[in-house]
Amino acid sequence: MSGVDRRERAERVVERPNTTFKPRRRSLSDKRQSELEAWIARWGLAENGPALDWPALFGDRPVVVDIGFGRGEGTIDMARADHDTAIVGIEVHTPGVVAVLDAIENDPLPHVRVVHGDVLRFLTRVPRDSLNAVRVYFPDPWPKKRHHDRRLVRADVVDVLVDRLRLGGTLHLATDIDHYAHQMLETCAAAGRLEGGQIERPSWRPVTRFEQRGLDEGRAPIDLLFTRTS
Repeated sequence: MSGVDRRERAERVVERPNTTFKPRRRSLSDKRQSELEAWIARWGLAENGPALDWPALFGDRPVVVDIGFGRGEGTIDMARADHDTAIVGIEVHTPGVVAVLDAIENDPLPHVRVVHGDVLRFLTRVPRDSLNAVRVYFPDPWPKKRHHDRRLVRADVVDVLVDRLRLGGTLHLATDIDHYAHQMLETCAAAGRLEGGQIERPSWRPVTRFEQRGLDEGRAPIDLLFTRTS
């Protein structure tokens, strides 16, 4: 790879005008707002800033980024089950952020950090080749065709995620929308540095309320697992 190619790859970020989420920041009670401010100061990571030093934050733990954790129950359950892996959870919706911060503080789960913000901005802080895994479970499907460019799992985002994975690191996706799953498969196959495809639903992935709602409505989850190979 030439020096120019290396520089272009290192500087690759996602810059596009459309957000991949619908902002719904709910107001909190005074007590909960005070708790949020105290906890985010201890356990939060800002979406903007210099590159992060994972060993300084987590020691020798491998690092997993959990994108869009919703109400947080899945992230909390997986963190409780594995204290040897560091988890960075990213979410824009306040109730889920407060729920995960509450668990970090009171469970406690000191190997977890929370980003209350946009993953596309936060990825500029994540060093290349540094993540053990990225998890994207049930991202907003943006069902209307004219909104498909807002979907999170698309070529420009996947390229940046793969840059941040170490060799052998994994990208785990889940959705219960068939045509989004097909798009995910095509996008990851075209990335060129990933190998993998559909897998059976892993027993260790907790069933969240969002997934359960889909099951109740007759939608089956589809899990896709890819490994960075180059």
